[in-house]
Amino acid sequence: MSQLVIRHYTRPTARRHLWTGLAMAVVALAFAAEQSMHWLAAHPMAARGLEASLLAGLATGLGAIPVLFMRRPQERLMAPMLGLAGGMMLAASLFSLLVPAVQNVAASGAPWPLGIVTAAALMAGVGLMQQMDSRTAHAHVESIEAGQAMPQVGLVIAAIALHNVPEGLAVGISAAAGADHGMTLGIAIQNIPEGWIVASAMIALGAAPLRAALIALATGLVEPVGGLFGVIASSLAGSALPLALAAAAGAMLWAVSHELIPASHQPGREAAGTAGLATGFAVMTVLATAF
Repeated sequence: MSQLVIRHYTRPTARRHLWTGLAMAVVALAFAAEQSMHWLAAHPMAARGLEASLLAGLATGLGAIPVLFMRRPQERLMAPMLGLAGGMMLAASLFSLLVPAVQNVAASGAPWPLGIVTAAALMAGVGLMQQMDSRTAHAHVESIEAGQAMPQVGLVIAAIALHNVPEGLAVGISAAAGADHGMTLGIAIQNIPEGWIVASAMIALGAAPLRAALIALATGLVEPVGGLFGVIASSLAGSALPLALAAAAGAMLWAVSHELIPASHQPGREAAGTAGLATGFAVMTVLATAF
């Protein structure tokens, strides 16, 4: 009898605790959202950085649309597409991040010591991405293209998300710092072929076309997360903003050197990959000049 009584009172009590916890979580999220809106309203440049990283991330979903109709891009297109993305990221890290940081330091009263610190910030960005890479289980898209054993979908998604973090970080810092729109437009453009490649990889792993496109979009939405960190960094940096720019440049350089150049320069694809990289750099040169 006592067991029945205990069971009778325990279940409603557990449900009440569950609903109470959910209500508290909703209230906490609403409060956080309200405070975030107030903060963004008081910091318009930060809002601009977050918006820019969101738009750049959405371009990944735009690039995934062709898999709904055309499926996987031809093998010969993969190398130049990856090279194009690498060239645009490389140019963006130079034109929109590192050059403004160096110019700011050069105009200061202590260019040598500040230059050394700026270089250290660049290396810190590289080191941070290296640590994230070594501590995060992931599998690269190019392993699928090479016809090797199929990795788990989650491992591939982790690799793509890791690659998108420095892009969002760079866009967020650049836009919040009041830079031109060249960085945002450039990252958005190079995200379009990336989205197609990502969705194609998901199809190779057995995902339906619509699900593959949605996964590609979801990986692109990692960029606003990086953008948020970039916005926070640029807001807190103040006069040390060149250091934040240099760190973002280092993170971008790591992504290009560690991910995109090796992927685009698989054996037999080197010439196409180099042509794509040079084209991407040229496109970003035009964007940096126009904006």
